Amino acid sequence: MAAATAAVFALLMASALAGAAAGGDIVHHDDEAPKIPGCSNDFILVKVQSWVNGKEDDEYVGVGARFGPQIVSKEKHANRTRLMLADPIDCCTSPKEKVSGDILLVQRGKCKFTKKAKFAEAAGASGIIIINHVHELYKMVCEKNETDLDINIPAVLLPRDAGFALHTVLTSGNSVSVQQYSPDRPVVDTAEVFLWLMAVGTVLCASYWSAWSAREALCEQEKLLKDGREVLLNVENGGSSGMIYINVASAIMFVVVASCFLIMLYKMMSSWFVELLVVIFCIGGVEGLQTCLVALLSRWFRAASESFFKVPFFGAVSYLTLAVSPFCIVFAVLWAVHRHFTYAWIGQDILGIALIITVIQIVRVPNLKVGSVLLSCAFFYDIFWVFVSKRWFHESVMIVVARGDKTDEDGVPMLLKIPRMFDPWGGYSIIGFGDILLPGLLVAFALRYDWAAKKSLQTGYFLWSMVAYGSGLLITYVALNLMDGHGQPALLYIVPFTLGALISLGWKRGELWNLWSKGEPERVCPHHMHMQPQPKTGPVDPSSC
Repeated sequence: MAAATAAVFALLMASALAGAAAGGDIVHHDDEAPKIPGCSNDFILVKVQSWVNGKEDDEYVGVGARFGPQIVSKEKHANRTRLMLADPIDCCTSPKEKVSGDILLVQRGKCKFTKKAKFAEAAGASGIIIINHVHELYKMVCEKNETDLDINIPAVLLPRDAGFALHTVLTSGNSVSVQQYSPDRPVVDTAEVFLWLMAVGTVLCASYWSAWSAREALCEQEKLLKDGREVLLNVENGGSSGMIYINVASAIMFVVVASCFLIMLYKMMSSWFVELLVVIFCIGGVEGLQTCLVALLSRWFRAASESFFKVPFFGAVSYLTLAVSPFCIVFAVLWAVHRHFTYAWIGQDILGIALIITVIQIVRVPNLKVGSVLLSCAFFYDIFWVFVSKRWFHESVMIVVARGDKTDEDGVPMLLKIPRMFDPWGGYSIIGFGDILLPGLLVAFALRYDWAAKKSLQTGYFLWSMVAYGSGLLITYVALNLMDGHGQPALLYIVPFTLGALISLGWKRGELWNLWSKGEPERVCPHHMHMQPQPKTGPVDPSSC
């Protein structure tokens, strides 16, 4: 189980995805076009509801221009207006015929957005809808030297697919009318609140399971020592049986491997590749869900959990595991088959949370030094692939992978998601597994240290690291809303909070050296025993006295 989970760990690190805004994908090319008088609107998404021959048809999403009047926010205040094709279609010269209050549909190109709007307004149009030549939505801005910006009709840019759909209906001789409005988003997104609770709750549960299993293993070893028996520790990578302890080198390598995997995701992103990721996710989800269910049910079915038999290729397997496995496999398969349904996010979150909890319980940070290296590398990893990667790839690699561009999917499955049920724009609030898992490893370490040192919640480190993680994640969502929906690297905010809290408290309490290098409290051995050298990584060995 531990080896299989470790194989998925680099994949999870590559999925430390930034939160993506719902609605249309707006490309920000307005850095050199600041607000000027007559061109100072805030950019807003606009709903364009259409009617064909009097019957309600498709609804499209566009973006409003920086110039012209603001579009109304209430649907009841929006007028249904006839839509006409501009002639010429680019509207870079005066239309051949006058229009009386209609909205003109024009194509982008050959002249400035503001020039198209001026010609349309002069012809009597009440608005202008521009068809973009690509799928994305570009912000319609004004040039620095423009002065004649007295434009009194609204302008909306539609993506290519939506624009050409309207163009096709019009050229077929149909009567088309549209209604444009821009509903306000709620001040507080309830989906983000529940996602925050889900992430914090996952870290909380995983930390207690990790600390409980570490204490159980230690108590078992101490019991064997008291009975005078020889203890044979099955050490794997410096840890106890079934546990994987990270060192500095592996922490750095995880980020390097994750970066390579992210580039591969970006370059090879396609429908078949997403299908492959779904299979990998299902394998990890089955193992995680099975491990969590067996751990929970073993309290009531102790006999089944302690009875084993050998299975080819898997070794000793308990009867309880055998009973639970079919359910986990069926659950994952059903999710994979129905993952495009609106309710599929529930199954994805269940599998994802189970996998994260299992990984945090198995993969362990032995001390604060390793945790600092791991989170610091992940900190720069997140910033680089969200912001800096634009310099070389001309787009944010992390955001592209998170959105699932170049595919018909909603992105890679390695994230938790909740639909924005009270948002008129719909969409999902998301968080990548890495934004929960990586800080969770450090929080779990803090709880294991507190229990080994017999510290209370107030005098320990776990409570404050949990508060720091929750605060960092909260700031992430605040930044996401303040930054006009730009994708934000969550670890940019979470890592300073979490690491800063542990390092500051350790330094203030005079325990930073133990936290940093040993990862365990000072232990006093009985006078008749002598100290043996402690391993650099791994759990406390009571036989060291």
